[in-house]
Amino acid sequence: AFGAIASNCRFYSAYPMTPSSSVLATLASWQKKTGIVVRHAEDEIAVINSALGASFAGVRSAVGTSGGGFALMVEAVSFAGIAEIPIVIFLSQRPGPATGMPTWTEQGDLLFAVHAGHGEFPKIVLTPGTMEEMVELTLKAFNLADTYQTPVIVMSDMFLSESHKSVQKSFMKTLLSENPVDRGKIVKTSTKEKYLRYQLSDDGISELLIPGQKGQTYQANSYEHGEDGLTSEDHVSRVQQVNKRNAKRKTYLKNHFKAPEQIGDIDGAEIIFVCWGSTKGSILESMNNLTKKNVKTAVIHFTHVFPLDESIKVLFKEGKRYVIVESNSQAQFARLLRQETGVAISEAILKYDGRPLLPSDIEHAVLHNSFISLK
Repeated sequence: AFGAIASNCRFYSAYPMTPSSSVLATLASWQKKTGIVVRHAEDEIAVINSALGASFAGVRSAVGTSGGGFALMVEAVSFAGIAEIPIVIFLSQRPGPATGMPTWTEQGDLLFAVHAGHGEFPKIVLTPGTMEEMVELTLKAFNLADTYQTPVIVMSDMFLSESHKSVQKSFMKTLLSENPVDRGKIVKTSTKEKYLRYQLSDDGISELLIPGQKGQTYQANSYEHGEDGLTSEDHVSRVQQVNKRNAKRKTYLKNHFKAPEQIGDIDGAEIIFVCWGSTKGSILESMNNLTKKNVKTAVIHFTHVFPLDESIKVLFKEGKRYVIVESNSQAQFARLLRQETGVAISEAILKYDGRPLLPSDIEHAVLHNSFISLK
């Protein structure tokens, strides 16, 4: 909620769904003070489509939900992909499938988020692991959504969303100063004789004109189109637009992808944990406890989980023991890591009973060598 306001989000829409409801309630309580429009829509389909309408009109917009609500949003996520409309999606996970365990925690929606939507189009998935990272990555999410004119998903879970922590004001001020608002290629007026909404470009990003400007018109609908936005089924235009949208991935990996954080003595560690999202805190505490028992560990923590750059392969060295740590039953990030980079991790610590992954869970697995084999 704080990150959204600091990012100058002007429209937030949601249907109450644990554990994302706290953001809806918090932003609603801040409406008069901040001027943000907060809409409690009738369902998640209306949630995301109203937000896309606000974004199309030129204001920063976001939605919040959990797995079941996000499932209803998926068609509109694809619409955002082809119409190239910026949108930030806050996805706070709970155990599924279906209603599952609505007041407990899990990291079971990662692959769903990464592959959400029909057809091929770019999206960005960010996974904060701490309160500070939640704010930082929300700030980045709005900038990335505007820069790449595509959906950006910020993933949390019940454990992180319902935790409490005090953060220094000085830290927050520094964070804000380091992440100023960047709206990318968005303009309010165009001097071009004919504005081309989906003009081909090397970086895959076209100039976005706020609609309603004198002498300029364009369409943004769910059909494939030419550079002018008019519906087209021409095979040449189709290939050009697909390639244009796909080019955003290379541009992102070159300019905005952030390699994972490495904590501890990687070279001297007997075991290197690999994680994403909210498991970070428990791992760090377990590392301190294991050090007291003469077990040397380190951690590689990912916050930018999709797309992944193959350059991270250098972090995974022959002869070292890597263990993936996740709150799901299928080691979803291990699968994604192998799919995107070819890095294969063969051991895991997995917890999926709805309870938070505790430092004691990690310590027990290490001290008793009771890792789950992924081979």
